[in-house]
Amino acid sequence: MDAEITLLAGTAGTTIAALLATDTWNGVRNGVVSLWRRVRPDHEEQVGAQLDASRRDLLGAQSSGDEEAEREIAAEWQGRIRRLLVAHPELVAELRSLLTELDPGTPATPTVTQRATASGSSRVYQAGRDLNVDQR
Repeated sequence: MDAEITLLAGTAGTTIAALLATDTWNGVRNGVVSLWRRVRPDHEEQVGAQLDASRRDLLGAQSSGDEEAEREIAAEWQGRIRRLLVAHPELVAELRSLLTELDPGTPATPTVTQRATASGSSRVYQAGRDLNVDQR
């Protein structure tokens, strides 16, 4: 479940950051705040303020050409969402539903894509789970 939560939190962080500067901003804010409200109503105002700050930071970064800001904001929200889901895994289904509602292109189950390039005499080993390599 932990790997699933990490993937879902990554998708959520990226989606939140991408939608902060769009017309769907209010829906993003309301949806994310509602997740916290269900299990941590005492943090509702704080989460709303953090979303507002993230939006201001992103809009300012976009106007100044700071391309790294969206990745940083996504990473911040990925961490917050992951910690929330680890503490309250019952919110996984609700978060998936929220992501689908906010961005219909978001997959219901996050996917993992692996890419690798080997050059010279190097080797690349990739696996979605267990990997045993026996080199002789």
